[in-house]
Amino acid sequence: MIGYLRGRILEKQPPWLLLDVNGVGYEVEASMNTFYGLPEVGAEIGLHTHFVVREDAQLLFGFVDAQEKLLFRSLIKVNGVGPKLALSILSGISADAFIRTVHQEDISALVKIPGVGKKTAERLIVEMKDRLALLELPTLTELELSSGNLPAAAPAATDHRAEAESALVALGYKPQQATKAIEKAAETLGADAVTEVLIRQALKTMVTG
Repeated sequence: MIGYLRGRILEKQPPWLLLDVNGVGYEVEASMNTFYGLPEVGAEIGLHTHFVVREDAQLLFGFVDAQEKLLFRSLIKVNGVGPKLALSILSGISADAFIRTVHQEDISALVKIPGVGKKTAERLIVEMKDRLALLELPTLTELELSSGNLPAAAPAATDHRAEAESALVALGYKPQQATKAIEKAAETLGADAVTEVLIRQALKTMVTG
């Protein structure tokens, strides 16, 4: 079991990043809430990880916050929720907002996340309410992306939009839905908005709108 990695960021392509750990490159898939808090390419970071072995793949999921990893592990225990859907949930809604949603039994908020239908939302609320009480998870504040964490040389705006669209598709959104959401986010934020900021705005619009 790989539970933690510390290394240098080689590449960032939401929702994936490539981490150099003593000369070995680990491909890690992360929630967007984790991505918002990542430093620039070349910086060293530590990630709490969850390793999944399947017949057709070996997958490594990374989290800046150990409590987000704990929440991820609780989500994949829910019937019908696998790692990919759990990551999509943690990308579409912040951990503290998810906890509030479960306690308030807000099914309408959960069904806006791709892959979460009414039945899955109902199971999430019923099963996660008990698990959250046992875990005694505190309220988590959403990680903020600071200007100091941005790369010195940013790609062109069109590249940012393309990367943002790809990230949404990887999270389960339909291509047309992703394109429309990113275009709307770009109109709101301006042409200079970077990938992570575009994704955050698009997710906020789709989940809360």
